[in-house]
Amino acid sequence: MLYSVQHNVKFVGAGVTVGLEKICPGICACLWRELDIVGVKLEVQSKTISAFKDAGTVPVDVDEQADSAARKCVMYFGPKHNPAVAIAFRNRVGPDAQGAIRLVEGLGEYEATVHKGTWNTVLKYASELKGYKNGLTERDLQRPPTKIAFFSATPQGGGVALMRHALVRFCAELGLKLEWYIPKPNPKAFRITKTNHNILQGVADPEARFDEDKQNVLNEWIGTNAKRYWLTSGGPLAPGGADVVIIDDPQMPALIPIVKKVRPEAKIIYRSHIEVRSDLVDRPGSPQEQVWRWMWDYIKQADVFISHPGDKFVPHDVPLAMVGLMPACTDWLDGLNKPLREWDLKFYHHDLRNSCNELGMNQLLYPAREYITQIARFDPSKGIPDVIESYRKLCARVLKDTPEKHPPQLLLCGHGAIDDPDASIVFAETMELLAQPRYSAISKDVVVMRIGPSDQMLNALMTTAKLVVQLSLREGFEVKVSEALHHGKPVVATRAGGIPLQIQHGKSGFLVDVGDTDAVANHLFDLYTDDDLYAKMSDYAKASVSDEVGTVGNAACWLYLAAKLARGQVLKPNARWITDMAREEAGQPHELGEPILPHGGIDIKGEN
Repeated sequence: MLYSVQHNVKFVGAGVTVGLEKICPGICACLWRELDIVGVKLEVQSKTISAFKDAGTVPVDVDEQADSAARKCVMYFGPKHNPAVAIAFRNRVGPDAQGAIRLVEGLGEYEATVHKGTWNTVLKYASELKGYKNGLTERDLQRPPTKIAFFSATPQGGGVALMRHALVRFCAELGLKLEWYIPKPNPKAFRITKTNHNILQGVADPEARFDEDKQNVLNEWIGTNAKRYWLTSGGPLAPGGADVVIIDDPQMPALIPIVKKVRPEAKIIYRSHIEVRSDLVDRPGSPQEQVWRWMWDYIKQADVFISHPGDKFVPHDVPLAMVGLMPACTDWLDGLNKPLREWDLKFYHHDLRNSCNELGMNQLLYPAREYITQIARFDPSKGIPDVIESYRKLCARVLKDTPEKHPPQLLLCGHGAIDDPDASIVFAETMELLAQPRYSAISKDVVVMRIGPSDQMLNALMTTAKLVVQLSLREGFEVKVSEALHHGKPVVATRAGGIPLQIQHGKSGFLVDVGDTDAVANHLFDLYTDDDLYAKMSDYAKASVSDEVGTVGNAACWLYLAAKLARGQVLKPNARWITDMAREEAGQPHELGEPILPHGGIDIKGEN
């Protein structure tokens, strides 16, 4: 680190030889945890054949080994010095460069992130899925290890991808046979699926329709990928393939009947992670009904329907018996949430300033000025115009009531995903909005940036923010709220989707009605000007995050579902939380004082 400080150089990766890793176990994870360096475990020759006849082998000196490791390490990184996503045979996603990158030293790091009951629940179902009985002491020869396969649309950029990278990484540490597959990207299909997403949430163009031609595009896309990658001998959907198949995206329900036809014995779980406007779906002839009917014809063949917990998230024709509730999650050990050193925080802010310069964007002046942020995709449902209007009102009140304080800046930023063609459109609309005379007084203090696939960048921007807002109009769960609380940031957010489950109003943040920009501005003003209130809510926020929204707690739910279905049991959650079912069967009740999401009062279908 002395070299970094003296020369203002950021080390993003380090090639670690297998020999060094044997001498110093856990060095890759240590580099990641302590220095924000991605350690890549590499095979490098320590001996070579001599050029002289009959001289045998000669040792390769340490400097030459180090040079070889450094050159090999470079190949694992893509644009902007981010690790490249590894897609293997059959379009299997291989997180962490197929295991060459080591971010976690072992299961002990995961265990430290959760309470004892959560950890014991994971171990119970993991041992069962590996084919053991009576804990880990006796192998059940009649029950081979269970194979689990996830299918989703993209390997990077969205919340689903973030969760799957973390889950596959954790399950590899557990020794489970869990894999994740994606279809070959198709821009035309992605435009259709994104429009469907917006239609189901009620934020699409009223004229948008999912006609037969578009349905055929999606059916052909999924069918072609299945035949090409997954149904051939040795594939996850071929005989001898996955025992439990999880359709992780509303883009891919057409895969369900294909699985049922070729593998009728396989169990299928469908996960619905967006807010489906059940009130609009029930209107005959509506765009929502049109999209949902196509989806439901396929989804109804699944064994279990997993939904985000939220009012009116499930259409009325889904039998409650097959519905289970499970929130989204994040990973406390990855780049989004791990603690960053002050030096690294400065580096990522410097990187942001460079990106702003390249685009001619306003500069974020931190640490000279504090800032408020909303970190979310540029999406019609994220309420970006409401964020800007709330910020305008906040600045006006700060200048009027506390002229001695300088108003904070506003940062709007987020990742993009390849299946989200709306991002560029919404970004352009945001810039057009800020150019209106109404916002002339604040436009120079608003920074609008699309961030590349750098988790640490978003981590740094969350860590150094004064306040966080999430003013979604429609929402699935939005685990960014829990990430902000984990960072000790009070959050002002709307009562949309699963957001109210994460915030305790008046304790860890404030909840407002969708569109109530006056309330948002008032709460932001109170938190910005009252240091005691801010400190109290910040401390509470850090301690209020549930295991349910972390990788380990989420894994407990998936492993429970897979274990039950692999036993051949009929699983009927009846709209219960899967975490409750998993811990109940494992005999692991919640500890006194353990933070949990509120599990009652959810009207999952709404009124007929």
